[in-house]
Amino acid sequence: MLGRPREGLGRIEAAISGFAVPVGTPWAPFCNVIGVLMSKDVYNPRVAVDGGTLEGRIRDGVASFLGVPYAAPPFGPNRLREPQPVIPWRGVRDAGRMGPTVPKEDYPPVFRQLFHEVEIEGEECLNLNVWTPAPGASGLPVLVWIHGGGFTNGSNSVAAYDGSAFARSGVVCVAINYRLLAEGFLFLGDGVPNPGLQDQVAALEWVRDNIAAFGGDPGNVTVAGESAGAMSIAALLAMPSAAGLFARAVTQSGAATATLTSEQGLAVGSLLAETLEVPFTRDAIAAVPPGRLVRAASEVIAAIQSDLDPARWGSLAASKLPFAPVVDGTVLPLHPLDAARAGTSAPVPLLTGWNRDEGRLFLVATHTLDAIDEAALLGAAGALGLGPEAVEVYRAARPGATPGDLLAAVSTDWTYAVPALRYAEARIAGGAGPTWVYRFDHLEPTDNHGFGTCHATEVPFIFRTEGHDSVRALIGDQPSPTAAATAHETWVSFAREGAPGWEPYDTTRRPTALIAEKVRVVDDPAPDERRAWDGIR
Repeated sequence: MLGRPREGLGRIEAAISGFAVPVGTPWAPFCNVIGVLMSKDVYNPRVAVDGGTLEGRIRDGVASFLGVPYAAPPFGPNRLREPQPVIPWRGVRDAGRMGPTVPKEDYPPVFRQLFHEVEIEGEECLNLNVWTPAPGASGLPVLVWIHGGGFTNGSNSVAAYDGSAFARSGVVCVAINYRLLAEGFLFLGDGVPNPGLQDQVAALEWVRDNIAAFGGDPGNVTVAGESAGAMSIAALLAMPSAAGLFARAVTQSGAATATLTSEQGLAVGSLLAETLEVPFTRDAIAAVPPGRLVRAASEVIAAIQSDLDPARWGSLAASKLPFAPVVDGTVLPLHPLDAARAGTSAPVPLLTGWNRDEGRLFLVATHTLDAIDEAALLGAAGALGLGPEAVEVYRAARPGATPGDLLAAVSTDWTYAVPALRYAEARIAGGAGPTWVYRFDHLEPTDNHGFGTCHATEVPFIFRTEGHDSVRALIGDQPSPTAAATAHETWVSFAREGAPGWEPYDTTRRPTALIAEKVRVVDDPAPDERRAWDGIR
């Protein structure tokens, strides 16, 4: 809440930020002077939250509060354990810069120019950022962003996740950090499962308890995420501890996939302890310095990804993510897909979907797309369960496509499209809330160095950060502002009203929104390809 001496001024600030009062209005001289001061950062807003008072910044009519701790530093006695309550601070805390990032490594070299990793040192890494149009307002919808990165990379400090555009659209935007790799997803079967998911719950609890101070409505929270963030949200929907913390959800390019069984989690934890040459206990692993633990976890990932034996690793051989949510029976009682089918997943409205060319990211970035020949295509498709007849279905829909193009389409469906549809189908079968399905279609390969509408390209369009220098390598130098406005407004509508603007999904018509410069709704846009995966994926 705003401090009482500043409460009236807070409401004035909220009313005048971002626009000028017409000349002739009695308060015009005063309000316009204050508006100019706010735009120049002379005035810094203060808000009281759990832990103490924050001082943010106002730029272009948006108030931001950055690096706000929502839990205690996860080190010392808190290392590899459940998040603990935030430690109060004295005086006024400066919230004008991004907070520390969690222990992690950079992306592999082939992806570094596409995804700019941020490294900020410090122990208060369980922090979040808030952007609001009016700290003194009330009842505004809230969108909480959970970043992707394969549970190994990413942070809330990535420039593409700047929530200012959401704030300008009347939505309070929150972006969170959570622990990654072994810090967040080490499983030892010792009663401390999924600290990274528990971090996300703690952040959502902080939002519930504090977001009204920023003008947000704690009863109107949408949680949204991409890739690993979307996988996290599917898990949150199945977690009793997350019940009631959000009113709707968005899963982008990562539905109910990439969870581990407890047996798989134990096998990964055992390999980690072996790599570290320490006992298979939480205390022994927690005594390892963070940098060394990150390097050891990366070695474990490389070892498993070079030995994708289904007999040894089961479904992990397909997901290739050894550090991911574990179905432990308590924090995450059921696989998210099973929970949806059983009707125990949270009955909230869901927007789910994928990008048309997801798989091109991995083939273009590694310069292997053009090296794929017919034998390699058939071999890779066969490894996923598709025979030559099914490959011909893809070829018939793409005249002139190269074997590399076809493999990109097949891998897109295996990894992203079909899991999203299966999740939608499971929610319908289990009687969960309404589900809307989309496919982001905007970019063509000629727009952005061959990537097309690949994995993660929708994110800067949704956040309206498409003009930031850091995203050019991924989305090209001339992204369409019209497509960005369309995507952004779709997410705003869902956060504001609980519906994106087209009919919910059903298993008869299968309405799917194809999002580009306009939203075009098509029933079952690729039925033959969808049916090719029946009984396989």
